[in-house]
Amino acid sequence: MSLTILDTCVNCDVCEPACPNKAIAMGEEYYVIDPALCTECVGHHEEPQCMLVCPVECIIPDPAHAETREQLELKYRQLMAKETTA
Repeated sequence: MSLTILDTCVNCDVCEPACPNKAIAMGEEYYVIDPALCTECVGHHEEPQCMLVCPVECIIPDPAHAETREQLELKYRQLMAKETTA
């Protein structure tokens, strides 16, 4: 499933550059994750990098965007295909 950032985010700026899919951006009040771009780092890393670097542990799985590992792998392949054709 996609990840989400809770409102306990302190805007420390460490998660955004850690995301290989550029799924993290500044929202109105704190960082947000675009579920269309988030693959939980499947295809890039063994663990979600944003969760590893977050000092306040405010990044969690998003129950509103449940996806299997296979779905995340497919999304990763589709994102990489778009990147090579862009």
